Amino acid sequence: MTLYKRTYFLSLFLIVAVWVKGQNTAIDNPIAAMLDSLSTRKMFETAFSKPVFPKNNKYKFAEDSVPRYDDYTYQARLARLDAVSPFDLVYNEHVKGFINLYTVRKRESVSRMMGVAQLYYPMFEEVLDKYNIPLELKHLAVIESALIPYARSRAGATGLWQFMYPTGKMYGLNVTSYVDQRCDPYKATVAAAEYLKTLYNMFGDWQMVLAAYNAGPGTISKAIRRSGGKKTYWEIRPYLPIETQGYVPAFIAANYVMSHGPEHNIYPAIPRKTYFEVDTVVVKEQMTFDQISQALDISTEEITYFNPQYRKNVIPSGGNAMCLPKNKIGIFLTNEQAIYAAINAQQKEGYIVENLEEIKKTHTVKAGEKLSTIARKYGVTVADLKSWNYVGKKGIRPGKKIVVYVRETSKKQKELDIKADSKNDANLAINKDTPKKLLAENKDSENSRGEKAVYLMHKVKKGESLYSISRKYGVDAKDLGALNNLKNSALTIGQLIKIKPKGE
Repeated sequence: MTLYKRTYFLSLFLIVAVWVKGQNTAIDNPIAAMLDSLSTRKMFETAFSKPVFPKNNKYKFAEDSVPRYDDYTYQARLARLDAVSPFDLVYNEHVKGFINLYTVRKRESVSRMMGVAQLYYPMFEEVLDKYNIPLELKHLAVIESALIPYARSRAGATGLWQFMYPTGKMYGLNVTSYVDQRCDPYKATVAAAEYLKTLYNMFGDWQMVLAAYNAGPGTISKAIRRSGGKKTYWEIRPYLPIETQGYVPAFIAANYVMSHGPEHNIYPAIPRKTYFEVDTVVVKEQMTFDQISQALDISTEEITYFNPQYRKNVIPSGGNAMCLPKNKIGIFLTNEQAIYAAINAQQKEGYIVENLEEIKKTHTVKAGEKLSTIARKYGVTVADLKSWNYVGKKGIRPGKKIVVYVRETSKKQKELDIKADSKNDANLAINKDTPKKLLAENKDSENSRGEKAVYLMHKVKKGESLYSISRKYGVDAKDLGALNNLKNSALTIGQLIKIKPKGE
């Protein structure tokens, strides 16, 4: 063999080796990425008190100690868990890799998950017990979402249990422009329990159920055929997608670490509230998070943390639930009518908060249309369209019907606007931000009907741009710039921007 050929084959071998290594490390990438996102979510800073390291810990570890154990110890601990579990909690090299991920590389994230678990695990167990399925499945949310209730994958799976839009819809989880029930911790857990029970009725084996939850029942059935009719996870594992090959080992490792944290010197971050310290109440009228914050003296960040299903920081009317610490729920119930009366008084005085109805429309895709053009047409975002519709890798094709939720002023709000016009002799309109921002009237211009043009006034906040403001109100950024005589897109904090509502 010539030197050239030897060099060529050596290079080829190195390329293949690097590719194979990439495939192996890719197994834990989605889970590692989700753990990373937990540690970087600013909202979660409001959820925990400062972690307190137990100095008199059982194992006498130093605070910075990272204990490691031999294979026999891991095997013995998993065997004890397996003895009381319907899952086959085996120990092997694949499981060991994920144990190292949790106990060495992602220790801080695991500590936070243990803290969040004190809020969610009791509810998970309550629902799983109701459906008579193994309580160990509570750990499934660890590898699905790292217990982040609003987590979203690249494919569009959303929430604690990572439902895709069609599957969520099948199990009663509705998605609108205001509410995404896939992010509702309780409703999504009920849907997950129903789905898991359906999968068990298909395969009759909980390891296979886990694989089917990740890859879909069709993929598992195909792997069974390719394996020659094998019926257990480890037998069909070579025929599964790379991510699913790591899914069950990750679940076994999650069972281990959530049960043996102290042995690895990992302790829960202390949550400000646990499951037993929060409660829910049905809100009868539309309320913004700002209004709730002012009425109950609670930060909007905390409201968002306990109510991740509301996408616009608004709880719409129609009997939607609000979850808050029990003491705040008590204050709300004691003063409920007074709170509603104060909101109505603000509306009558012209300090009006947006009161919208959602109209469901169906758009038939035309030749040449893209998601971005459809989103602009209806004043929504591409992310909205993807959350309301299943969009595969091939995108959308002409003739496909797309569901769109369009926000329009409600009849009740229109009546209030008319009353405000006659009482104040001024055109007052709906503002999307806070009750104290008023509508401005441009007396020098008229609309197409010969009436005085009416505008919303938006006060620029830190980090906002002309483009982000235009998206917020569903208008074109160029039109917004022209309306405000802006020579460039640079804005200053506190600057008032005039918005022309749709239809004016």
